[in-house]
Amino acid sequence: MLKQHGLSVESLPHDVVELILERLPVDSLLRLKSVSKNWKSTISIPDVSNKDNLSVLGNHEVLICDGLLCLYSRYEKSASVVVNPATRWHRSFPLSNVQHLIIEKYNKREVAYPFPRLGFGKDKVTGTYKPVYLYNSFEFKLDNVTTCEVFDFRTNAWRYVVPSSPYRILGHYEPVYLDGSLYYLTKEETEVLPFSFPAETSFEVKLLSLDLHTETFQVICKAPFVQPHSSDLYSITMCILDDRLCVSEKNWPNQEIWSFDGANKTWTVMCFIDLTESVSLFEERSFARSSIAQPSIALVDKNKLLLRGNDYFHTLFIYDLHTKSFDLLFKPPKPVGPVYYFESLFHV
Repeated sequence: MLKQHGLSVESLPHDVVELILERLPVDSLLRLKSVSKNWKSTISIPDVSNKDNLSVLGNHEVLICDGLLCLYSRYEKSASVVVNPATRWHRSFPLSNVQHLIIEKYNKREVAYPFPRLGFGKDKVTGTYKPVYLYNSFEFKLDNVTTCEVFDFRTNAWRYVVPSSPYRILGHYEPVYLDGSLYYLTKEETEVLPFSFPAETSFEVKLLSLDLHTETFQVICKAPFVQPHSSDLYSITMCILDDRLCVSEKNWPNQEIWSFDGANKTWTVMCFIDLTESVSLFEERSFARSSIAQPSIALVDKNKLLLRGNDYFHTLFIYDLHTKSFDLLFKPPKPVGPVYYFESLFHV
């Protein structure tokens, strides 16, 4: 793809090449050392070629907005980077305050602590891009309900947004960007379920938006889908399908996908999927029957839904909305990490 547009991998910034190489298995790295002297030198760096470090170095996550890639890690001390693969522009930014708090907890050998998810989007008025961390304050023994940090590329520093969200969020969900705003799901406890052991708490879920220009929060509406319990918080996932904010909810053996109409502030059922066929064809039953929703990755050709399975292999399969049938797209020969899907960054 790069060759077709007059570019090559060699033309990418060195630190971006390193981030790409860090995600590859050892056998691939050994083959790529023969590409050039530059690559051989890069891959020979201990942090990249050491097999014992690959499980750590491969933990970078990727966000995308208008063709810009934002690579960051929730587990490392390395800085994050924003890169435009088409123009080779790139910009790194330092650790946020909450990342320093995580490092402090790690150094104290605390066992359990949260890993807030980074949001990345565009201020449509000024055209500037903003990395954002929104997290529940009590998890870090801080005041207020939540804390919000925004990175300012003009000052090369993180700053706090005040006031922050007045509602706690479901922090293990990655925020979703659409049309100038980041979206989160709130977490409001309603009641402790009777006769449950261990005790389970029921939650009311609402949709929360952060306008990246005004940097203000707003609860848009209550979610119509079933409210998750404390034991199955991963039963719902957010995504963007056909330029619409969508939420998937799994309640075995079915999964519903709701589509949000931002103009009318209403939800409609986009599709209803019977997952039993995908289990028999592509997945292990023990994983598919879990309460974890199968992430909806993309809507292809308007009527084909790209889904990722919950097995160790992260199987990819296509669900045809018209025929209500499944087709296997890709199942790796061995377990892999998270799967990312982006539309082409180039215009042909």
